[in-house]
Amino acid sequence: MNGPVPELADRADRCAEALRDDDAVLVASHIDADGLTSAGIASQSLARAGIDHEVFFSKQLDASELERVAATGYETVLFTDFGSGQLDHIVAHEEAGDFVPVIADHHQPADADTEYHLNPLLEGVDGSSDLSGAGATYVLARALLGDDAKDLAALAVVGAVGDRQTTDGELTGANVRIAEEGVEVGVLDTEKGLALYGKQTRPLHKLLEYASEVYVPGITGDQQGAMRFLDSLDVETHRDGEWRTWADLDDEERRTLVSALIQRAVRNGVPADQVDALVGTTYTLADEVAGTELRDASEFGTVLNATARYERADVGLAVCLGERGEALDAAQELLREHKRNLSRGVSWVVEEGVTREQHVQWFHAGDRIRETIVGIVAGMAVGEEGVDRDTPILGFGYKDDENVKVSARATHDLVERGLDLSTVLREAAQAVGGDGGGHTVAAGATVPRGKEEEFVERVDEHVGEQLS
Repeated sequence: MNGPVPELADRADRCAEALRDDDAVLVASHIDADGLTSAGIASQSLARAGIDHEVFFSKQLDASELERVAATGYETVLFTDFGSGQLDHIVAHEEAGDFVPVIADHHQPADADTEYHLNPLLEGVDGSSDLSGAGATYVLARALLGDDAKDLAALAVVGAVGDRQTTDGELTGANVRIAEEGVEVGVLDTEKGLALYGKQTRPLHKLLEYASEVYVPGITGDQQGAMRFLDSLDVETHRDGEWRTWADLDDEERRTLVSALIQRAVRNGVPADQVDALVGTTYTLADEVAGTELRDASEFGTVLNATARYERADVGLAVCLGERGEALDAAQELLREHKRNLSRGVSWVVEEGVTREQHVQWFHAGDRIRETIVGIVAGMAVGEEGVDRDTPILGFGYKDDENVKVSARATHDLVERGLDLSTVLREAAQAVGGDGGGHTVAAGATVPRGKEEEFVERVDEHVGEQLS
């Protein structure tokens, strides 16, 4: 069957057949929102297919982690949301007879391959914008189960949105076809609306004040200004003594707010492309309770990011598998801690400043920022005072006593000019005894402590060559 991404149908069918050939499978997955939703899709599809399985999570699939995978004794290992960039190491284990790898990933592949490898980049589909790891795993689930997997499209959309694959406020490419399948079976709703984060849970004034997507003078970053703006509208902002959220508004109230916000932005000289970015497609999980974090794909992704990054992947997976109650309570508490840590992290970067090279900027947080969130902090810091929006940024944080985690972020404009952070970080890291990979616009690596400055020099050189 073709499924939602016909280009990947043959690969998906081969991978599905490999899974059917074994009665027990190890699922090894990454820990971010895309990785957790990938694991959730894989777990549910394997269960429905009657295949016993266990789930293994890892921050980064390096040589030592692959030794741990091999030590589990599973004959078949399904890698989701990573694996492609570590193919050389994985193939070595395959050739040694340790396990048969099945890979559903969207990151840049290493210079090796294996028979059961499902990656959009191998068939000309953009893995950084058009299909996430969860999307690739969903394609595999559809090959394994047929139409019985379509309800898993909602998790695939959460993974894509959580992996920042929206462009101008909406998904593109293969992700759109997956979303359409979710709408078809009633697990997902899509509609045009305000493209700001927090529409389900943030009070209206906070929704506008904290909007990082578009800066509207007199509203963004200005609580009193946001409240005065709302007071000027024919919109009921309070009910029963409580602030209402976007989710509480009716269609007419939403149109009124969006129209007024656009007019305010235009009057204040906000560039046209940024004004357009105020409106995008909202992805709503129809089966979740309105007004909760899990109702909106973007907020759902943030909840998941707040679990495994604090060593609670089990909580994130439980939420993906539909468990609520204690699992959701734990996830929400982790989310509160996550937000506090991100805020403190960004403040630290702004206060300490970044070091500028010719082509990149960077900061070393040591143990002040958890290595699991240093990439998110780096991305959030871009555009803050002293942090250039048009220069790639590197963020370092201690991983253990011997190694440092580095995460890199850039803009799509730089990628269009030739930047490929995945290649840059992999080559620079390997040159200093580490390893790395990822996407053109966002990538990560692990390097030995003491090698950071040499690594930065190599990164700066590679970036300069790519952008020259």
